[in-house]
Order: sequence, then structure tokens, then C-alpha cells
Amino acid sequence: MDNFQLFNPVNIVFGKNTIGELPNLLKDKSNILFAYGGGSIKKNGVYQQIKTALSHKTVFEFAGIEANPDYDTLMKAVEICRKDNIDFILAVGGGSVIDGCKFIAHAAKYKGKNPWEILLGKPMKDAIPLGCILTLSATGSEMNTFSVISKRSTNEKKAFSSPLSFPKFSILDPSITFSLPERQVINGIIDPFVHVAEQYLTYDVNAPLQNRQSEAILKTLIEEGPKALKNPTNYDVRANLMWCATNALNGTIGKGVPQDWATHEIGHELTACFGLDHAQTLAVILPAVLKYEFAQKKKRLSHFGQVIFNIKANSDNKIAKSAIEKTENFFRSLGAKTRISEYKISKKALKPIPTQVIKTAGGKKLGEHMHIGEKEISEILDLAFEKY
Repeated sequence: MDNFQLFNPVNIVFGKNTIGELPNLLKDKSNILFAYGGGSIKKNGVYQQIKTALSHKTVFEFAGIEANPDYDTLMKAVEICRKDNIDFILAVGGGSVIDGCKFIAHAAKYKGKNPWEILLGKPMKDAIPLGCILTLSATGSEMNTFSVISKRSTNEKKAFSSPLSFPKFSILDPSITFSLPERQVINGIIDPFVHVAEQYLTYDVNAPLQNRQSEAILKTLIEEGPKALKNPTNYDVRANLMWCATNALNGTIGKGVPQDWATHEIGHELTACFGLDHAQTLAVILPAVLKYEFAQKKKRLSHFGQVIFNIKANSDNKIAKSAIEKTENFFRSLGAKTRISEYKISKKALKPIPTQVIKTAGGKKLGEHMHIGEKEISEILDLAFEKY
């Protein structure tokens, strides 16, 4: 096992009717920015619950944070924070809203002229504290420091991480997710699955606890995911999926082990260029990365195939190949596409992607062995493009 540090101060408030805990959680805050995305929270009752819980506070609303939150939109909220002396941000939504609010929290305290520098690695010493009410479980942003922001005006998408991005609390009520569209349910299964895969399908460093924690999440997603699509209002199923998504990227399973993240780096550029959902890009890129990196990942893929899919064969080679097929088949069984060509994107349109991926990565190569450059990304995209 590799050396590591682990710190996670997020207060998780999990279960039914937990929005009612807001007055206690915010008792020492006065000027609150209540930020959310579209109008879905007004249809499912969440909006009114929050307004009731915050009735004795000074609340400023900011709506319209997009999927893949846009820098220019977020800067409008930054102006509200500065003008009205906001002392707490309440992010209500999925990963995009939470990611956006993490940026708002930092940008509002930024002393320079261009807050985009935060996404270029500018260290921050201060940020407005924030809390979350999770309405879509997928990214794990409710219990980590990561944030991914788009800048549509320049076709960029960048990530940043800061200890100041840890939410003070995150309210996780699985019943809030009952009314999600099917596409978002599918995304909420695939996203954590790939989060785990990028920390697990690498190479062995004798970390059996982290491996088994990862396997538990993967097995639960495979078992519970289809149930959520068949019965969207099954509370126990939704609870299991929500907790899987949180644990997939809260730092625990990735400590002390090598991590990949090539799938995410490539996927982010597909989202930036073509507007695909984050999880949609992951479903097409992960199988291609596993195929391309077969030699390096074969032993781990074989173990994965045996433990997760109960594959039996007389060689690691056969088991590993079958494991990739079953992973892709699982995504498709949920209703996800697993080929770029299925999104009517041309090969010609993909040509700039490898260069942009490496540029976004600061010139560094990708993967747990740091050997995936532009040429390799191009070949991975070719594999991801092939007809299913």
C-alpha cells in the first residue's frame, strides 16, 4: 500500500425528511445564497421545504446553474455574494450545482482580476462556507473537494480541488430522487461505477481493504441499479445507490492505491465539445480505455471479472476480455450508449480532442503509468467510435 493522508470533515445527514435539519445546521448563519439549477425542485416539493426551513433567515436565491456549470453563469452569483455579504451558500441539486457553488464560494473571495485562475491552480486562502442538499446522486461532490467547471465561451472545461471546498454538511434524502428522469437515474449509476473503476482497475499494491470496499460498491451498483429503473420510488434501492455514489468518490477507496482517471480526462473534453452528459462520455470511453490498456490491466481485470461478474475461464486473458464485455453490456442494459458513433459525432470532429485533453492536463500524460499521450488518446477514441 502506498503512503497517504486522509481528511474528510463533511457532516453527512442521511435519511428521510432530513431537510428539516436545516435550521439547526444553519443556526449561526444569516445571509444565505440558496442556489439551484432548473425548476425541478419546485415540482417535487423540495423548494418549499427549504423555504419553510429558512423562513427566519435572509435568503437570496440564484437559479439556473446548468448541467456542466458555466463560468459566466456562476460569475453572476459571485456578484450577489459580494454585493449582499453572503456568509453561507446552500447548494441544492446534483454534482453540477454543487461543483458550481464550490467555485462561487472561492471566486467571491478571490482578490485578483480573473477568477478563472482558480481553475488554473491558483491557491486560495479563503472561501465562503457551503452546504448541500443532494437531489441527484452521481458525482460524489457532496463529500469531496473536487469541482469541474465549463467555460462555454472558449469551449473549455477544467477541474480544481481545494480543502475549502469540503461542504460543512450534506443532506442526503433518497426520497428526493424519486422523480428524477430515467436518463439521470442511468447517469447516477454509471458515474459512480466509473469513479470506482478508475481507482480499482489499475495494478495491485497489496491493499485488500480498499479493493474489497471498491468491489462492494460495484456489486451494489450492479444489483440495485436495474431495480431503480424498474421501481423508481423504492426507498431502500435509492438509499443504497445514493450511498454508493457518495462513497465512490469521498476519498476512502482511492487512498494508498494507484489511480487512472484517463477516462474522465477524455470524457470531460467530449462534454465540453459536444455537450454530452458526463456519465454518457464515461460509458463510451471506459470500455475503450480498458481495451487499449489490456496488457497493463489484465491481471486486475481478471480479478475484477471473477469477483464482480463470477466469470470462470482457464486463463486471465479470457476472463479479462469477458470482464470488459460484461462491463459494457451492463451499461447497455441500463439503456446507455457505449459508442461515440451512436451520438452522431463524426471521426473528423474528434481530431482536436487528443491535443485538447493533454493541454487541459497541463501537458502531462494520463493513466496510472502516465504513458497515455495524444497518440494513445487518438487510438482510444478510435476504439470508442467502433460500431457496437
